[in-house]
Amino acid sequence: MDRILSADSTPIAYRRRGEGPPLVLVGGALGTAAADAPLAALLAPRFTVVTYDRRGRGASGSGGAGVRREIEDLAAVVTAAGPGASVFGMSSGGALALEAAAAGLPVELLAVYEPPYTPGASGLLLKARASERLHRLLAAGDRAGAVELFLATTGVDPATVDRMRRAPLWPGLEALAPTLAYDDAVLGDGAVPAERFAAVTARTLVVCGGFSSARSRAATRTLAEALPRARHRTLTGQTHEVAPQVLAPVLADFFARDVYVRQAS
Repeated sequence: MDRILSADSTPIAYRRRGEGPPLVLVGGALGTAAADAPLAALLAPRFTVVTYDRRGRGASGSGGAGVRREIEDLAAVVTAAGPGASVFGMSSGGALALEAAAAGLPVELLAVYEPPYTPGASGLLLKARASERLHRLLAAGDRAGAVELFLATTGVDPATVDRMRRAPLWPGLEALAPTLAYDDAVLGDGAVPAERFAAVTARTLVVCGGFSSARSRAATRTLAEALPRARHRTLTGQTHEVAPQVLAPVLADFFARDVYVRQAS
């Protein structure tokens, strides 16, 4: 993997593949560039796809935490990707991409899949309780408990969590547990920050799964309504764990068509 220094000199590892207009993929919680590889491979025939290890993950450095630092990391990767880079963010990676765009990241095309906002009184209460418990578990060094909490709040049933604990992937998830605090921070109190996102000028595609929870689907519609230049799309039969082979054609259509329109105008 290549590396670029973020604004605070933390090294951020990234991988480039394919040919065509540059497209940066931003992973969600407990994700790494390796986890984004299947989607990147499907997009590579039409785009120069750049995946990266977010701060504290994989081959990237840790440095100081915080949303501002992660925005700076993404800005560095977008610069490395090349002029006119577009951005796709998965789950909390989508929330990070939106925060970066609101802060002035020079991106004209942006797509996100189910940023896990929890608007509404019950949703805000759920987020507050989950955040409090997450930070308590991490402070106590209970990485397994933090991962279990994250999986539970994203809808993974206890039997599946139990099987995952016995699987070879579990130690890797525990190693990434401290970065859950970063994803928690980028989601704020769980509300869609409509006032802040009014500054997002990028043409944006907000996508959800037709079989995702009603709360998740409603949140994406609230998000799309808050963004000045957004459109919404539902992928029939998909959940939060969207199939790369279903998502890739949707993203390719959005980014390729809109790049053509932008260049022709």
